[in-house]
Amino acid sequence: MLTVDLHRARIGPGRRVLDLGCGAGRHAFACAKAGADVVALDADPEEVAGVAALLAAMREAGEVPAATATAALVGDAARLPFPDGSFDRVVAAEVLEHLVEDEVVVAELARVLAPGGLLAVSVPRAWPELVNWALSRQYHEVDGGHVRIYRRSQLRGRLERAGLRLVRSHHAHALHSPYWWLRCLVGVGRDDHPLVAAYHRFLVWDIVRRPRAVRLLERLLDPVIGKSLVLYLEKPADGGAAPAEARARGGPDGRVVLPARSRAAGDGSGVDGGGVPCEKAVDGAVGPGTVAAVTRGAS
Repeated sequence: MLTVDLHRARIGPGRRVLDLGCGAGRHAFACAKAGADVVALDADPEEVAGVAALLAAMREAGEVPAATATAALVGDAARLPFPDGSFDRVVAAEVLEHLVEDEVVVAELARVLAPGGLLAVSVPRAWPELVNWALSRQYHEVDGGHVRIYRRSQLRGRLERAGLRLVRSHHAHALHSPYWWLRCLVGVGRDDHPLVAAYHRFLVWDIVRRPRAVRLLERLLDPVIGKSLVLYLEKPADGGAAPAEARARGGPDGRVVLPARSRAAGDGSGVDGGGVPCEKAVDGAVGPGTVAAVTRGAS
């Protein structure tokens, strides 16, 4: 289940994509399957290790094009370990609402986005989220929970101040709004409640089977009760007017860059064919700034 529409984001072969706050990796996997070179970055080492392992399994199963490079990285969203303009697509799905320093992170996203590139950002839509907060304090008063509710104008303003220009938007996951209202009503931790369990089974069935009638229903409901707001913004081809702080800060030493597509495949030496220092295996010792895996098939 994707929040960002890869077609609207124009993600496909030849694109260099950063999936910021990748979590379990749903967008990174979809981008890799579409033939884009992908870096999946998250602050949670366990999540990154899991994403690296599944990307490797997908490659072994032939689900990722041979020429596609993928990497999984533990990192800090407020200080990204990449040079300016490293990616022509950046995805930040359901991330900013968790971050106290969201404007710092937005500036970093704009910095690593190449001129002419596209940023896809999603956050919980304001009014369904307000219902969740009203029904349950437990929903947001948890470690790593949501620290703010964005109104569309507020989010757009923060992104445009970073030098980006809105080009399109939509809402997603209408069928998930009532599910979360129900969970907040009966208790966020009550996964065993009969109504919650039944609704969850329905959502899983829909995700797996994707029946045409239910897909049509959700498309009709998305503009009304869609749980997520998704914005797509371009960085002007002249580089835009990124804040001086973001231009000066840059990334730390030991930056990580995906290999050029024209380079040969890695030889197992611990340096990718494109000259990227990396660790070829994940042994659980993944620390900040560590590349959990960088892989690509034969060119």
